[in-house]
Amino acid sequence: MADSDRVGASTERLRDAENVLRRLGYAKVAPAPRAQEPDASFWVQEAGVPRRTYPVYVPGGDRSGVSVRIDRWLEAPRGPGEPGRRAIFVVPNDSAAEDAWSRLSGPEGTPIDHEVSILVVPAPSRADVPPHFHLRKVPPREVLRVATGVVVGLFRRAAQVEGSNQIDFEEMLNLLRGRFGIDVNGSLGVRTDEDALFMLYQLAQRDSYAPGDAGANVHVLVLKPTGPAARLPWFAA
Repeated sequence: MADSDRVGASTERLRDAENVLRRLGYAKVAPAPRAQEPDASFWVQEAGVPRRTYPVYVPGGDRSGVSVRIDRWLEAPRGPGEPGRRAIFVVPNDSAAEDAWSRLSGPEGTPIDHEVSILVVPAPSRADVPPHFHLRKVPPREVLRVATGVVVGLFRRAAQVEGSNQIDFEEMLNLLRGRFGIDVNGSLGVRTDEDALFMLYQLAQRDSYAPGDAGANVHVLVLKPTGPAARLPWFAA
């Protein structure tokens, strides 16, 4: 652990973060073998998924401490073809979480390339604000583009399972929130998941290189080379 993290994050703050993550289903574990995050405050493992471990960063001090820690994380070298990195950054309030997302969104594509979560752990005196993962609001077009990528993956997974051709769009919404940290309903200006799916349907219909030509829509899946329903808009599935 870096000296700045040892000094900056108090023992109480670290313990609070550990307890919150435990309640959310993350168990504290030893660092991953050959971990490339040597200055993480501690490591956790997602419940039921042994290989999904996350370095957790609990910066201390004022808000600038979070920004400095994120900058150091972003500047860490990544080899060619190396997959995205995971991380959980702990902040004291939603305002700091917004700043953290803005910092992470600086390099284009960063929140999508990496698997990052921002965990709000308020001070014990703020009992009125429960700990929670903070989701980011993005333009509707970004929600649509990421959703299309997620659905393609879901279709490919279903195609590998014999006799399975069902896609659970609720799973898509959960992945948008959990994997990509997107506030789906807030970004689309709706209140329910049903309204969110309807908005994505409308956006996908409009977001086409050739309006009115389903074959030219960027959200059409090629299910098979030729024949009826060879190309199917995922939002009509």
